[in-house]
Amino acid sequence: MQISAVIPAYNEAESIASVLKDIDRTLVKKIVVVDNGSTDSTGETAVKNGALVIQENRRGYGYACLAGIASVPDADIYVFLDGDYSDYPDEIPKLIEPIQNGESDLVIGSRVSGGAEKGSLSLPQRFGNALAVFLLNLIFKTGYTDLGPFRAIRSSSLKQLGMKDKKYGWTVEMQIKAAFFGLKISEVPVSYRKRLAGKSKVSGTVRGVFLAGMYILYYICAAFFISLFYRLRKQKLSGSEAG
Repeated sequence: MQISAVIPAYNEAESIASVLKDIDRTLVKKIVVVDNGSTDSTGETAVKNGALVIQENRRGYGYACLAGIASVPDADIYVFLDGDYSDYPDEIPKLIEPIQNGESDLVIGSRVSGGAEKGSLSLPQRFGNALAVFLLNLIFKTGYTDLGPFRAIRSSSLKQLGMKDKKYGWTVEMQIKAAFFGLKISEVPVSYRKRLAGKSKVSGTVRGVFLAGMYILYYICAAFFISLFYRLRKQKLSGSEAG
């Protein structure tokens, strides 16, 4: 199986080399760092450490992920992880194993059931994540514990989902659509640490956390009403055929 890693990165020059060095190149054949408009040497550092660097200057996590996917269309499995060295790249084998064994189509790395280092997730992050997964599980009958970015998905399944979100809603869109389309979903516990340098562009500010949280909650509510519409429509059509 061709395994490709997609790493969105914005001003991660101080950490991207550590991320790339910890990826097993015998397992992950193609590593794409998507430079999301960095003003530092993120791109140059990634190239020096053996990554394919793609420029995507439209700011947004979804924009970066979509650009990364487009650059490696031949992958069988895509692995997504952040460029700030909070995730543990050497845990990639744990993520892809259920897919390789045919047990899963999508595997989420759960920081909640794994080992999140003290201080790596702020209180607003923990609360927002808990609220989001509670709503997802309540509405879509899933068993998620986390919306963590460290994840792996089968290429054919990713195409089926038809991902659209360009901003904060990428991870929640994937998890909602995976449930809606009936993919085989699993979680594995993963470790999580404080970012290597600087602060997060989203969770590092109150404004960023608030905007991301509101966006995700809006996305979940919108998905609920869309799924409700389709369920009601399906029931109506079934009733018409029975009559």
